[in-house]
Amino acid sequence: MNLLESFNWRYATKKMSGEQVSADKVERILEAARLAPTSSGLQPYRIFVITNQELKEKIKAVSWNQSVVADCSHLLVFAAWDHYTPERINEMFDLTNDVRGFKNEGWEKYRQQLLGMYPQRDPEVNFDHAARQAYIGFGFALATAAVEKVDSTPLEGFDPKAVDEILDLKSKGLRSAVMMTLGYREPSEDWLVNLVKVRNPREKFIIEIK
Repeated sequence: MNLLESFNWRYATKKMSGEQVSADKVERILEAARLAPTSSGLQPYRIFVITNQELKEKIKAVSWNQSVVADCSHLLVFAAWDHYTPERINEMFDLTNDVRGFKNEGWEKYRQQLLGMYPQRDPEVNFDHAARQAYIGFGFALATAAVEKVDSTPLEGFDPKAVDEILDLKSKGLRSAVMMTLGYREPSEDWLVNLVKVRNPREKFIIEIK
């Protein structure tokens, strides 16, 4: 399938079979998220890959008891930084210098600009910004799953504070932003599987300014 055919194929799977997704497919999905762009290249989020069944059941209980959380092969939790700190900003700028093997004057000035702005902001503002960056990687992962013919379900229907506690995210300076299940559909038990995909027509959805 080409890219658009893959997007037409995918849907928010409501019932998964429990069949396991191969490690190579999962790795490509995760790599797509890792390669996704983020503001200033800071990558202010982490992805927790959960296959432990007991842990999935605990998260299901605080996710409106959605069966896909427990029945999926892999549960991905995208957790954003709770704050932009000088240490975190410097870590990514230093990594860039190490990988590229040189220091760029403009890049170093930009470092100082961020250091003079981000850490002083309200932590909630910074978390919201970091969470939006996590959603970019989330989108890349959803798209790649479709290309890999792996079913997925985007999940915002969960109690973030409860998930944070289950995964002990506070101690890691993280807060859950969004989740995704990976697996394979169970057509006989999925009410959505055979329904036509509904989207606004192009002429309503796309606004061209010439």
